[in-house]
Amino acid sequence: MLKTILPQQTIPSAYYDCRYFVLREPLGFPRGAEILIDDNQAIHSYFVKEHKVRAVGRAHIIPFDSDGSAADHAGPDATKCPGFSPLSSISNFRPAIQIRQMGTLSEDRRKGLAAQVLSNLEEASKEHFNAKFGFLQAREHAISFYQSQGWEIIDEPYSIEGIGLHRSMMKQL
Repeated sequence: MLKTILPQQTIPSAYYDCRYFVLREPLGFPRGAEILIDDNQAIHSYFVKEHKVRAVGRAHIIPFDSDGSAADHAGPDATKCPGFSPLSSISNFRPAIQIRQMGTLSEDRRKGLAAQVLSNLEEASKEHFNAKFGFLQAREHAISFYQSQGWEIIDEPYSIEGIGLHRSMMKQL
């Protein structure tokens, strides 16, 4: 079952558990690194099957005075992710959202769960934030997934310390 959490709604601990097990624990990050300071301002989508959260993702509005650069995770040692070049100057790409923290448990990959979560985030962002464009920073192994969902690469490869190579991508919503 696909679920949505809007800004200011309660985020269940099972959602964060999945985010940690998929995105942070494999990289050796401590518990708590899966929580972002602005989670309560974001839209969250997740897929539950047999009472277990299997796939997660979130979307937040990129402020008009921001290029989307932000800390990669919670904590004092967080690496700052680069901004999105189309947002570095006044543009027609607003309102814009950023998709972050997408992940699926390994045993549930390639079953369409992430595609449902991503599509749900895109639709909820258009409705709730009136978003026109989406941006994200994809890990190298996830680029083909995002391309299959209509996202396009917009920048050269870059590395996020402690995580690895990424590419910035965007999509008109």
